[in-house]
Amino acid sequence: MIAIMDMDIAPAGVADFHRIVTDHPRYWGERDLRSLHLLAVVQEFGSTCLVARAEDGIRGYIFGFVTPDGTGYVHLIATRDDARGTGLGRRLYSAFAQAAERHGAWQLKAITSIENTGSIAFHRSLGFDTKIVDDYNGPGLDMAVFHRDLPLNVSE
Repeated sequence: MIAIMDMDIAPAGVADFHRIVTDHPRYWGERDLRSLHLLAVVQEFGSTCLVARAEDGIRGYIFGFVTPDGTGYVHLIATRDDARGTGLGRRLYSAFAQAAERHGAWQLKAITSIENTGSIAFHRSLGFDTKIVDDYNGPGLDMAVFHRDLPLNVSE
């Protein structure tokens, strides 16, 4: 396990995006979620797409944006395999929440598959309400939908 000191959380750039996609297995293991990684999201919503950089590379990232109704939507969050359990996911969410609030967000939202029990537990630990929504992502594709009001005060 690595320490989370000497790390900077900052807006993601194009080079960061390409590094993340190249190192995809370090963040997602066997699951191939590269199709969910959209460079346009980083290009258009750069101030709410954040990376945690250290000397040894990108340890984690959170990509999201603020909707016109004031929802800070988290599209993806991941920590590198050697950074899990360090509190980095909480730090990334906190940084995203602050950025989203600066853009007028008053609530947060995220989704995941109902099989992703780790993500469900993580979001619940951050105070999100969780609802299983039938057919959310199409027929037979139920999703866990997370909501919570801002501010987000997390302890590491």
